[in-house]
Amino acid sequence: MAKRRSIDDPHHEREAEKYANPIPSREFILELLTERGAPASFEYIAGALNLGDEEQLEALRRRMRAMERDGQVVFNRNGEYGLAEKMDLVRGRIVGHPDGFGFLVPDEGGDDLFLSPKQMRTVLHGDRALACVLGLDRRGRREGAIVEVLERAHQHIVGRFQLEHGLGFVIPSNSRINQDIAIPPEHRGGATLNQIVEVEIIEQPSKRAQPIGRIVKVLGDHMAAGMEVDIAVRSYDLPHEWPQAVLDEIAPLTAEVPEEAKLGRIDLRETPLVTIDGEDARDFDDAVYCEPHGKGWVLLVAIADVSSYVKRASALDQHAFVRATSVYFPGRVIPMLPEILSNGLCSLNPHVDRLCLVAELIITHTGQVKSHRFFEGVMRSAARLTYTEVAVAVVEREVKTRKRLEAVLPQLEELHALYKVMRARRDKRGAIDFDTTETKIEFGRTGKIDRIVPLVRNDAHRMIEEFMVAANVAAAEFLLEKRIPALYRVHAGPAVQKLSDLREFLSEMGLSLGGGDEPEPKHYAQLLDKVRERPDARLIQTVLLRSLSQAVYSPDNTGHFGLAYEAYTHFTSPIRRYPDLLVHRAIRHLVAGGRAEDFAYGHSDMVNAGAHCSTNERRADEATRDAMDWLKCEHMQDKVGEEFEGLITSVTSFGLFVELKNIYVEGLVHVTNLGKDYFHFDPAKHRMLGERTKMVYRLADPITVKVVRVDLNEKKIDFELVEKEEAKTKGDSEVQGKAKPRAKRSRQRKKKKA
Repeated sequence: MAKRRSIDDPHHEREAEKYANPIPSREFILELLTERGAPASFEYIAGALNLGDEEQLEALRRRMRAMERDGQVVFNRNGEYGLAEKMDLVRGRIVGHPDGFGFLVPDEGGDDLFLSPKQMRTVLHGDRALACVLGLDRRGRREGAIVEVLERAHQHIVGRFQLEHGLGFVIPSNSRINQDIAIPPEHRGGATLNQIVEVEIIEQPSKRAQPIGRIVKVLGDHMAAGMEVDIAVRSYDLPHEWPQAVLDEIAPLTAEVPEEAKLGRIDLRETPLVTIDGEDARDFDDAVYCEPHGKGWVLLVAIADVSSYVKRASALDQHAFVRATSVYFPGRVIPMLPEILSNGLCSLNPHVDRLCLVAELIITHTGQVKSHRFFEGVMRSAARLTYTEVAVAVVEREVKTRKRLEAVLPQLEELHALYKVMRARRDKRGAIDFDTTETKIEFGRTGKIDRIVPLVRNDAHRMIEEFMVAANVAAAEFLLEKRIPALYRVHAGPAVQKLSDLREFLSEMGLSLGGGDEPEPKHYAQLLDKVRERPDARLIQTVLLRSLSQAVYSPDNTGHFGLAYEAYTHFTSPIRRYPDLLVHRAIRHLVAGGRAEDFAYGHSDMVNAGAHCSTNERRADEATRDAMDWLKCEHMQDKVGEEFEGLITSVTSFGLFVELKNIYVEGLVHVTNLGKDYFHFDPAKHRMLGERTKMVYRLADPITVKVVRVDLNEKKIDFELVEKEEAKTKGDSEVQGKAKPRAKRSRQRKKKKA
């Protein structure tokens, strides 16, 4: 057995920075196991790495347990460590489905593994696990079996307490957790039937038993204003309290930047950088400035230098990593960082000194980024502007607003001129621009929804977005050039099966997507532009959007399909996203003259961070959606029996989801309410087809519905069709985008034209 020395480890310097008595890195251990070609005992690994004293052996034990927990190695029945990838095992995060089955989403990317309800008995939504591939199920999906649970996602769960035949249990509010939590009599905590409670899990699920819990808090009998957020926070295990160690660390911070922190930085305090955000924004993490440069422009994108305050491995850093993202609920924010930082020292408030990390971009008159550099700066924002007033000043050119903003108006004009040429270049490049509607809840005095309104985007929104994208691309290119471990925002193109389904759908519509087996973003953009004026444009856009995968964080750059960039990262929001904070650390390390080999993070660290941040991003989205669903149900309670116009937003085997026009609330028309016929789901054509009547209900079709039921506990709204005879049939001529006379529904009904 050839001995290895720690100094032979290419990551030895990084480990020495972390630990007083460093041991070989994870990468070095994995290399050892790879060369051995077979599982190895702890004793073999320790001997091969030339580790002898008890302190080093204990450190190695902890590292091996951590690698096992992260799914890099597996401790087998023979008491040996083997490489998970050599055992054909897949590690990933569990995503549960309300119907009992689930999926394992691989950390390394690729197709998800389908998990049957039987396999889901041992895990809960959000857990991390190792699974083996069993083969393909009858629907052609890769099917898996749980081999080992690596990490439990839930220690506490919120739900409704129930009693049946003297047995107590809690039904989780999170519908993706489809196992009830058994509550022994001695652990009921005084809860009564139907109360909302918080449960601590004292026994996780296994093959033989459901999870067992203890009620630690009764949240209430009824949903008071704001309760929906408390439930979502606890249902999704969102960290929302600051540990004492974090409070102790931030206690010395004040509202002012210390003078010594400004030393050695480029002074931008006389440069009129401005922040442009929404009216209700509270934290400002980006500021912009541009001026003519030759035949083009120089653009400064200054980002709050969060990494100067959040030191690696500090209690604050560890808790920021756990949170991974700020979570924005209607009327409430669960921030990634404490308020002294998020709304104070790290917020680029006007007329105060702030530390920043700056991307300086030299841009040609055609909108091409010719060069870029990064540096540490100190700035003083000249103004806090809103999207609305900037658009009024530079697009609508209202005299009163222009007069009020005259101190910064010249650079706003330059920013807008630069935006227009960059936007033209973006369109030429073929970035995909989906026309989707975002909404905002407006509350009344009682804390209940007053109305839901669409967010209108103007040129100021798009301008700032374009500049942030440019800075993110520059950051990604800089990191790639230096070959430093970092997180990229990657967005894959359509998977083979989704692309096949999409082409089948488009052919039925008389359309085609260019690019053959490997379409490019420009082919999507060209098709979107072609159909923009068609009456079925919304249907086509929705199907195109659903053919694409979700963007994730990964240290392996594979490009961003939607934005049509070969490299992309997140650099511009370190206050609210942990990946941006990691990118800042990498850039500052390089700006200070550091080498990639000396960086405190390795590739495996970034793999784990990327998986964690991607998962928490999805968790935040689900929690926000959960709270929104409850609020919308509450909003619709007094509208049972009323009729509304709507659009079909999703077609499933069990019915149609319909969004009400101008109200932006979604509900279900169950398949049994579609008419006296047998209806069959056609997933390729995104429609429901009547067997006898040939009635068709298709994605994006307009439809009239009546609200028949609102269930606050389940957060569901049920609709039924109004005037079912008005539903359309669609034949070959409609497939080609031309109207066809509606089919006759009965002998009594007169013929009508579509």
